[in-house]
Amino acid sequence: MRWRVLEGDITEVAADAIVNAANPGLSGGGGVDGAIHRLAGPALTLACRELGGCPVGDARITPGFRLPARYVIHAVGPVWRGGTAGEARLLASAYRQALLLADHHQLVTVAFPAISTGAYGYPLREALAVGSAALAGAAARLHAVQEVLLVAYTPAVRSLWTHILGGESGRF
Repeated sequence: MRWRVLEGDITEVAADAIVNAANPGLSGGGGVDGAIHRLAGPALTLACRELGGCPVGDARITPGFRLPARYVIHAVGPVWRGGTAGEARLLASAYRQALLLADHHQLVTVAFPAISTGAYGYPLREALAVGSAALAGAAARLHAVQEVLLVAYTPAVRSLWTHILGGESGRF
């Protein structure tokens, strides 16, 4: 499986699926989650309501509605509580479950944001390291997913993700 680090707005990525850094209620909110809900339109809110929420560390899938992506995978990462409340395990699980869900639905290209690093307060360097390791660890179990796009909203996030992964692109 290939990966590429991109800088930009994940809502504009025309992948098979984009991953939403969602809250457990799948109700929209701030940051990436709010932007995805606003741009996808009210049908996304209705589809999320029908799912009945999602536990931390897990993921759910909906159509992308008005987004360029065909699907939205809602991955719920943990709120940072200092690193002693199982945050790394839960964050790794959120990344892994999102990737496996994409594979289960035969999706080829999946775009990820930096889950839990906004309002949830997970330290950026640690979160990107955990997410990258989780994606790499799940790669051998995939059949359909061929490319992961790691979408950085700022140059600083892009630089850090590139540093952690050792380049702008590569293979897991």
